[in-house]
Amino acid sequence: MQATVLRYDSETRSGTVVRDDGTEIAFGATALEGTGLRLLRAGQRVRLDVSGTGDALHVERLQILTLS
Repeated sequence: MQATVLRYDSETRSGTVVRDDGTEIAFGATALEGTGLRLLRAGQRVRLDVSGTGDALHVERLQILTLS
């Protein structure tokens, strides 16, 4: 699924993304592990893998979308 970075804290490597349907999902540093990502900025489009349902959504992995 795709989303847009709403907030990102480079010290904790955590933040919040908003899905295209308006749902906000918080993520922690573990979502960036193994991706090579060091920095995200508000407004960046990302692809994410999510587990769980309802209020217990968990971002498993973030990947920056690139447009050609």
